[in-house]
Amino acid sequence: GIGGFVLSIGMAVDANILIFERMKEELRLGRTLGAAIEAGFNRAWPAIRDSNITTFIVCGILYWLGSSIIASTPVMGFALTLFLGVAISMFTAVVVTRTFLRIFAGTRLGQKTSLFRVYSGKGND
Repeated sequence: GIGGFVLSIGMAVDANILIFERMKEELRLGRTLGAAIEAGFNRAWPAIRDSNITTFIVCGILYWLGSSIIASTPVMGFALTLFLGVAISMFTAVVVTRTFLRIFAGTRLGQKTSLFRVYSGKGND
């Protein structure tokens, strides 16, 4: 159970890193924060979706093996915990984070792209 929880936290962090890095790339291209948020989520979504679907498939296989062949409750617990954790983290990364960023973009503080540490890469920032 604990291993599945820790792994799902790692995947949640990874999803948010992907989103924010894509947003920073869009901001470097000169997009507004609102446009960068939408483009960042759209560009990060395929990687997040694919990794989570793969994990869901592995969770199903582990749960099935734990219940039928191996008859191991810890394996089933790991699979169930990981499945729930990844499902929750996918929801929070895609829905909650996007909602908070949209709200933030509408504020005066949200107009400061320096908060996202966006640099041009020319060495004079």
